[in-house]
Amino acid sequence: MAEDKDFQYVRRFIDGDEMAFNLLVQKYQQKIYWHARRMLGNHMDADEVTQEVLIVLYNKLKSFNFKSSLFTWIYRITATRSINQLNKRKLKRFLFIEDSDYDTLKDSGDIIGEIENKEKVNKLDNILKQLPVKQREVFILRNFDELSYEEIAEITGKSVGGLKANYFHALKKVTEMMGKNENE
Repeated sequence: MAEDKDFQYVRRFIDGDEMAFNLLVQKYQQKIYWHARRMLGNHMDADEVTQEVLIVLYNKLKSFNFKSSLFTWIYRITATRSINQLNKRKLKRFLFIEDSDYDTLKDSGDIIGEIENKEKVNKLDNILKQLPVKQREVFILRNFDELSYEEIAEITGKSVGGLKANYFHALKKVTEMMGKNENE
């Protein structure tokens, strides 16, 4: 079972085996990146959040309590950091702080460019950016990370009923906006 393997790596790391942490990074780095990428909508912010999550993971792993799965714990950290990044962005806009490098660099080295259907992916990214954060999060966790409502509830601390409502509204908006974009 993957969870048992994760717990073994955590225990080894706690006992001083740095290689165990490297194995966890290899297993989760890409998942962290793509969750943050879908939440934030661009490579630069997602890369920054991924680095932050890995640093938090390294610093806090020794305090992991083994009550939830490591996967859940990591996703909770990733979701929190992604939301914090979105809030920073809103604050920058509110204070009219311009980052001149942001627009020119946001798509450089973009991993998503390797995907065949880049136009649809970009449309979906733009649509996801328009969703409220709670709806975006549940939509991403259900569709891209293929998690059950129970798993999402454990990650987010929200009720299954509330998550279903958020997902329904997100799905309705995404479907409407994708249809509208197809007709344009």
